[in-house]
Amino acid sequence: MRRSAGALLGLLVLGSVAVFLWSSWEPQRPPEPVRFATVAEPAFDAGGTLADAWADFDGDGDPDRFVGFNGTPSRLYRNDGTAGFTDLAEEVGLGVERSVRTAAWGDYDADGDPDLLLGYAGDAPVTALFRNDGVTFTEVAAEVGLELSEGTTRQASWVDYDADGDLDLFLALRDRENQLFENSGGVFSNVTEETGIGDARRSVGAVWFDVEGDGDLDVYVANMNGDANGMWLQGPEGFVDAAERLGLADGGRALEDEDEGTVRPCAVDFDNDGDLDLFTANYGPNGLLQNPGSDGPWSNVAAEVGLAETSRYDTCAWGDFDHDGSLDLYVNGTITGGRQYRDWLYRREGGPFLNVTPDALDVAADHGATWVDYDLDGDLDLALAGVSDDGMHHLVQNLLRPEYARHHLKVRVVDGRGAATLAGATVRLYAAGTDRLLGTGLVDSGSGYDSQSDLPVHFGLTTGEPVDVEVATPGPGGTVFTRLEDVDPEAFRGRSLEVRVAG
Repeated sequence: MRRSAGALLGLLVLGSVAVFLWSSWEPQRPPEPVRFATVAEPAFDAGGTLADAWADFDGDGDPDRFVGFNGTPSRLYRNDGTAGFTDLAEEVGLGVERSVRTAAWGDYDADGDPDLLLGYAGDAPVTALFRNDGVTFTEVAAEVGLELSEGTTRQASWVDYDADGDLDLFLALRDRENQLFENSGGVFSNVTEETGIGDARRSVGAVWFDVEGDGDLDVYVANMNGDANGMWLQGPEGFVDAAERLGLADGGRALEDEDEGTVRPCAVDFDNDGDLDLFTANYGPNGLLQNPGSDGPWSNVAAEVGLAETSRYDTCAWGDFDHDGSLDLYVNGTITGGRQYRDWLYRREGGPFLNVTPDALDVAADHGATWVDYDLDGDLDLALAGVSDDGMHHLVQNLLRPEYARHHLKVRVVDGRGAATLAGATVRLYAAGTDRLLGTGLVDSGSGYDSQSDLPVHFGLTTGEPVDVEVATPGPGGTVFTRLEDVDPEAFRGRSLEVRVAG
């Protein structure tokens, strides 16, 4: 098992402050001290970072990192384990000097390695697609139908919206209609108009999942500057916005207020009832929209659980960083008008969310946050990026004790060939041989504002006992359920359990 990539600086020991008591969830052990240390990679001190995206681009089993900058050359860091990170961008053809506002990994050609979609600010073209050819990357956007001449991209989602076995592409645009491209044999056609998904509001984020449980994928779109959010439900005739009917239009903040809006939506089963709820990182108070498990309206419970702090937030990242069986939350504030809005790390202990954020974590992070087990020691580390001149793209290592870090399971859901990740699939873990739910996770290939990954779903566990793994995947005839029983998490330490779903 590998440990740190580089020396460690700035050890952080975080305290806890109670916020609200809520829920009947009980921890199965006393709370662990929250300890992180900054990875000492001098290159990570560079600011001006607009996009941060993680994937195992070289297939060696550990996650690598692409970082897009605001006009200076992009970087592709190969993860070399204990030797640290090596920037290969120039060598492999990814050292672009454009202002990179969007970066998203996805295996569009289903050849077993992730390709990279980039969105640029400024002159045309505003999109590029770099095909992973094993040793180098080749730009093929015009060749495959994904080169746009105008538009301001914010979030790209690789997702098989039509369940035909390949990855399509959804683009959230800040200044014009969102776009949906259908993949057919590695060539894309624009199906925005015929599907009805062309939301013209000021979109900056989106998350795809099966909201209705009817076997096809829907998308919740985050909009800014007072615009209502969209909940686009997919049906036989295309997509219909049901946000107002479901109580999801405001996302917990004010509508028709230019100063408020939603930046990133996260789909998360925060209450561990088996269905996915929605958290909205907002300009304004954050929202936590609880899924009723029916066609009725969703309820905003953010104030009840202590997460409705009013500020200007850019992203949300959920993960069980302490492996106590409950999901924790990191949100980062934006930097604008010379002001840095603070970041928060919230932990659940016995139900409430507790603020465990020290002043030492008050870094200039405002563009992207990703939980990633970069060192393969079993626990979730935190990657942060910041666009300001004094920003950075830090990597902060989680120092959870090894006896707790080892209790986890990472699940990678792929197609029957073992190639493209099946974004939108829902993964549930149960205690082996029972119906006792341990956790629910989404295969998410593109909801993060200025952050994205092709990483496996990570589950923190309180013990090393066997589990049953159930994967629900949208399919052409409805939801496809794949179940693996009596899985030993210990057998997958340092690697992922791969679940292949036949198409």
